[in-house]
Amino acid sequence: MSFNFSFECVAECKHTKARAGIFHTPHGIVETPRFMPVGTLANVKTITPAQLKDTGAQMVLSNTYHLHLQPGEAIVAGGGGLHKFMGWNGPMLTDSGGFQVFSLSEMRKITEEGVTFRSPHDGQIINLTPEKSIEIQNILGADVIMAFDECPPYPATREEVETATARTYRWLERCIAAHQRTDQALFGIVQGGVYLDMRSSAASSLAAFDLPGYAIGGVSVGEPPELIHQIVEATAPLLPYHKPRYLMGVGTYQEMAIAIASGIDLFDCVIPTRWARHGTAMVQGERWNIKNAKFREDFTPLDETCPCYTCQNFSRAYLSHLVRCQEILAYTLLSIHNITELIRFTQKIRQSIINGTFATDFAIWLDTSNESKVLSAE
Repeated sequence: MSFNFSFECVAECKHTKARAGIFHTPHGIVETPRFMPVGTLANVKTITPAQLKDTGAQMVLSNTYHLHLQPGEAIVAGGGGLHKFMGWNGPMLTDSGGFQVFSLSEMRKITEEGVTFRSPHDGQIINLTPEKSIEIQNILGADVIMAFDECPPYPATREEVETATARTYRWLERCIAAHQRTDQALFGIVQGGVYLDMRSSAASSLAAFDLPGYAIGGVSVGEPPELIHQIVEATAPLLPYHKPRYLMGVGTYQEMAIAIASGIDLFDCVIPTRWARHGTAMVQGERWNIKNAKFREDFTPLDETCPCYTCQNFSRAYLSHLVRCQEILAYTLLSIHNITELIRFTQKIRQSIINGTFATDFAIWLDTSNESKVLSAE
């Protein structure tokens, strides 16, 4: 089966590079800008696909590295492919596994061929190459798959970043040659660390491949927010206009708003569910510890304006009680709210772009002098 992936821009901001678009995939459309929840092991932690749909999620992520280790792509294929296996019939994206492998700094060896690492589950030696990453993703069957890349850490020397960026380009060539399915869109990933000239060169080189979409990787890996802003502002406009642009691993209010102003369309981050598992709620850009004493007898919703199941049915006091008792329901209810919160934020931005009011409506989040507004994932 083949599919003609396409991206159409339906509105643009006159004062920034922000745009509202529609990305067409085999399993439906994605209205951009859009936050995408992360379902690493074929599930978004603590919530069901039905609950996930109610948050407004359109596209969901899973991870090649983790699914290869457990349960294995053959089992996912036996279950009918990733969509059927996890009960999600909307658009899906799989990360290549590159970031996860490179985070195993003491357990892996990088060569031109690929990466050799020791499985954290059973100690087995595993070889992951660009070809193998694509093969696994072809078997998993997501709508969008990512090229296998080398993600340099921060800080890293210019020489280290040059080596990783050049290798990422060569690995992309191999990913393109290995890709077998016309119903899956292969996205290339721009690396280059904090070196803007390297980012520019990498973006231009990748754009020449005319892929269905492009991502900016290697950000939010320890560098300060102002460097993230500079990287995205310099890189995003260099990527093809009529293709979706994806900023990997970013999901705070200010980081998303500034990236959207630079022309980014898609985002993902684990913080909504990770924070939920730590008893933390995201409320209109603020980070609340629900265990705080002030919430114990507060019988109002987390956010009276929020349409999510949690806010429509439960009080802050009840959530505080559940968190203090370490009830699993606490993590489910907070995850539902936190995911809804970030998706609503990108939905509101999309509507403001269509209305022509983005630059004014979201001015507070575009003001980089107020870095206290940035929600940290630490």
